Amino acid sequence: MKDIQTDGIPTFDDVIAAHERIKPHIHRTPVLTSTYFNDLTGAELFFKCENFQKAGAFKVRGASNAVFGLSDEKAKLGVATHSSGNHALSLSYAAGRRGIPCTVVMPRTAPEAKKAAVRGYGGKIVECEPSTSSREAIFAEVVAETGAEFVHPYNDPRVIAGQATCSRELMEQVDDLETVIAPIGGGGMVSGTCLTLSTVAPHVDIIAAEPEQADDAYRSFKAGHIIADDAPVTIADGLKVPLKELTWHFVSNYVSDILTASEDEIVDAMKLTWQRMKIVMEPSCAVPLATILKNKYKFAGKRVGVIVTGGNVDMDTLPWLTA
Repeated sequence: MKDIQTDGIPTFDDVIAAHERIKPHIHRTPVLTSTYFNDLTGAELFFKCENFQKAGAFKVRGASNAVFGLSDEKAKLGVATHSSGNHALSLSYAAGRRGIPCTVVMPRTAPEAKKAAVRGYGGKIVECEPSTSSREAIFAEVVAETGAEFVHPYNDPRVIAGQATCSRELMEQVDDLETVIAPIGGGGMVSGTCLTLSTVAPHVDIIAAEPEQADDAYRSFKAGHIIADDAPVTIADGLKVPLKELTWHFVSNYVSDILTASEDEIVDAMKLTWQRMKIVMEPSCAVPLATILKNKYKFAGKRVGVIVTGGNVDMDTLPWLTA
């Protein structure tokens, strides 16, 4: 078995191949609607619920594509990554399915629920400080020690091709979408969305949603080059990482706009979704809805696909609970 592409810009052929490769290991997640949110926003919203995905997040798509695309020789050494949570547990899940080792560098401040999930899937955690510089330095030591295959959380064509299968499903499930909106941190899901839609539905607007307190993608988009923050502070823990070269290619070429939401707006959207749709959504995934509620005029009258990227939350530290 040969390794799949590990550098360069992925193509839609890679997406089709990824979908076939990962089908035994993922769910085809449902699309839900809400009359309440349609009335509130004036739009028709279609929620692609990756919170119901294996491992509780969309990232299992890209992780599975990378793991099951490895040659047997490389797979023996295992895989490794650095991640604040969902990619960590997704890679651990995929590695467990293939029966190979997985080592993850995680910030010591990462949610305990995500750390527990990594361990539950058989992954080994090495902790670092909550900054990009710390995680990359410690990760270099891990790779040198283990020889494991690095599967980047988002700046990896295998991962982007895997994430693109989400929007491919969405376009098969819902007709006549005019806009698709997804959260953006490092840009893996948004890049996958760009990869799919630029091929199968180039007329659809792609919008990214980001926390105000971690708005490096927004500032990069406005400046025309990557601006990276080292350690932003936001409740949306999955969106703290900066864009990289591959994801910047997709963002700069295909994204129509990047919208931001405050911490309070994110929490309000998260809580409202729990109350009205009865689904578990983590803070990072509430950012798109928060930006829609904040900018109703941009979405009113449109059919909008909203990618709900995950539902891995620590039930003991929900943001609306008081001491």
